[in-house]
Amino acid sequence: MANLLSYVLFLALRTFAAPPEWPGRSTSDPRDSGNDTVGPSLVPPPGTSKHAPHSIIIGVRKGGTRALLEMLDIHPGVAAAATEVHFFDWDENYAKGFEWYQDQMPYSYPNQITVEKTPGYFTSPVAPARIHAMNSSIRLLLILRDPTERVISDYTQVYFNRLENHKPVQAIENMLVKNGALNTRYKAIQRSLYDVHMRNWLQHFPLEQIHIVDGDTLIHDPLPELQRVERFLDLPPRIMASNFYFNQTKGFYCIRSDGQERCLHESKGRPHPPVNSTVLRQLRLYLRQHNRNFYRLIGRTFNWQ
Repeated sequence: MANLLSYVLFLALRTFAAPPEWPGRSTSDPRDSGNDTVGPSLVPPPGTSKHAPHSIIIGVRKGGTRALLEMLDIHPGVAAAATEVHFFDWDENYAKGFEWYQDQMPYSYPNQITVEKTPGYFTSPVAPARIHAMNSSIRLLLILRDPTERVISDYTQVYFNRLENHKPVQAIENMLVKNGALNTRYKAIQRSLYDVHMRNWLQHFPLEQIHIVDGDTLIHDPLPELQRVERFLDLPPRIMASNFYFNQTKGFYCIRSDGQERCLHESKGRPHPPVNSTVLRQLRLYLRQHNRNFYRLIGRTFNWQ
């Protein structure tokens, strides 16, 4: 009995004497806090604090924002917010105030920059002014892909989400066409009118503060795009070709970092449904002029059909 009591006392003392354990990488690595959420019983690494983001990935939905954030998070100087905060585009969150917003950010070290991603900001009519009110000199990242392909990807995501939630679904042609004509009020099409949304942003920020990432190039050759982002954010070059490998099964690049390999969630890169060729041609034709308007706004072109 005496031995049993001694053993119980030993376990109790060891439990209460142990310091709180921080999940993830070793605390000697300044990237510890980049992807971890601190629960109420956990103590953040010494020397870290939460800050408003130095840069925000503002969109576009289904443009490659998750891939961009995951790849950028390879950099040891980046602390990435784990979830989409929707502070500037959702009134109910904006009403919670700036302190609430900052509390959603990850813990970071003084030599790190904080990056948040919410794709809904780009198409929000109120987000540009609200972000400008917080920080008029913030650097914004905008990743875009072929707007026609983005529409189909948008539909695909909603389609699978509805299937998973046992809700009825419609063929993509039924969404794209209404009363015999292209349904230009369809939200997926509205989100691909890059020129319309960009004009709103340029009313509040100079083009020099908005770095546009080519989402189609990022998928096929990620390193050059990420090196441009490093320069835009004044980060020292740390992301290398060895941080990526092509996954033949998934059909896109995955990440190799800290001795581990990881790919994007299985919901990313889903195959698109076939689209009626006449409907697809109508969609491309409608978006073509908007693409040209967008090119004039930003002073560059893309290989969009």
